[in-house]
Amino acid sequence: QVELSESGGGSVQSGGSLRLSCKTSYDAYRHYCMGWFREVPGWAPEGIAARETDGSTSFADSVKGRFTISQDPDANTLYLEMNSLKPEDTAMYYCAASSAGAFPGLEVSAYHYWGQGTQVTVSS
Repeated sequence: QVELSESGGGSVQSGGSLRLSCKTSYDAYRHYCMGWFREVPGWAPEGIAARETDGSTSFADSVKGRFTISQDPDANTLYLEMNSLKPEDTAMYYCAASSAGAFPGLEVSAYHYWGQGTQVTVSS
């Protein structure tokens, strides 16, 4: 089992930035690919970013060029840096871990462990 806990959400004006954190229960990055997802009530969750254990990353077109992924292995923490935020970025953001053998990318069904979520609200 992997325990994940997100933090860092909040309310910002359009064009602003936020840095989300995903704290894991142990050095999960040695064993699992990690991903970031977001969800709006009434809509299907959207995969926005993923990181493989070798450090390779992928991003959804909706956030490409604005969001980046980094990590602090010593703190067992994955970061999502969000820049140039838009009102349509408003959502509950989740981090997740996958035990799939191949790089799971942004496919929600490939992820097995999920955090509780952190709310991001962007006003216009």
